[in-house]
Amino acid sequence: MNISSRHIATVIPAATRYVGLGGLLAAAAVLTAAPAGAQGKLDARYEASLAGIEVGKGAWVIQVDDDFYSASATGTTSGVMQAFSSGHGRGEAQGRVLNGQLVPGNYMASITGGKKTETIRITLANGNVKESSIEPEPPPDDDRIPVTDAHRRGVIDPMTASFLRVPGTGEVLSPDSCRVSTPIFDGRMRYDLRMEYKRTETVKAEKGYRGPALVCAVYFNPVSGYIPDRAAIKYLIKQRDMEVWLAPIAGTRVLAPFRLKIPTPVGNAMLEATQFITQATPPKSASRAQ
Repeated sequence: MNISSRHIATVIPAATRYVGLGGLLAAAAVLTAAPAGAQGKLDARYEASLAGIEVGKGAWVIQVDDDFYSASATGTTSGVMQAFSSGHGRGEAQGRVLNGQLVPGNYMASITGGKKTETIRITLANGNVKESSIEPEPPPDDDRIPVTDAHRRGVIDPMTASFLRVPGTGEVLSPDSCRVSTPIFDGRMRYDLRMEYKRTETVKAEKGYRGPALVCAVYFNPVSGYIPDRAAIKYLIKQRDMEVWLAPIAGTRVLAPFRLKIPTPVGNAMLEATQFITQATPPKSASRAQ
């Protein structure tokens, strides 16, 4: 399976709770109730490697307020990868926090590899895709399984799917938090990511978080918008050793990827946080009361 600059450039923006065809996306998310007023921010930096060799870097910022959330990310090739092909990408998503649930609204991802740039935009309302576009528009491919209107309903975007919101009031770092399945539409493909609990480990960033993280197995199931005969698709469907480490964002019931491992024929593709700084922020209502 080839790991191209385009895949490295999208490792954070797609990271995508958020498995990408190049093999470097993140986890899955569950949009279920959480206590109102839980607010916090994550400022993270990541390094991507293949078989222990650095191939990319990225940054990710998540802000969760009492009635709104946003996420933005950038990624670029680095290290030896730049000698073969350069690439960079950026992505962002915004939505509402309604009755304790994340409700996606807008998503954008722009990926540049060499001289080619592709931009994907999605607008959602109540879990349904209202508009989506890819620029430049890709040519039709009869081998690609069509995405139907039904496949555009009851989904979330890959950026929102990159962080997991844990329901209820119990322990956030519970094994049950891993046991979720998420329907995702990324503008081209509709797929499900299913997770299962494997273990709990202690992680330590160079800057920021040090503490327990859930290690979840990640399973990829394409639904539509993909070409069944592609080797990368077949490989990811059969893969049973993908793992994501999830760490908490202070002040919230949200977990975000700290580390991601995807085995490839040439060694493990890894995404790992070098900085994972989280902080709780006061609710807007409390700020107004002061």
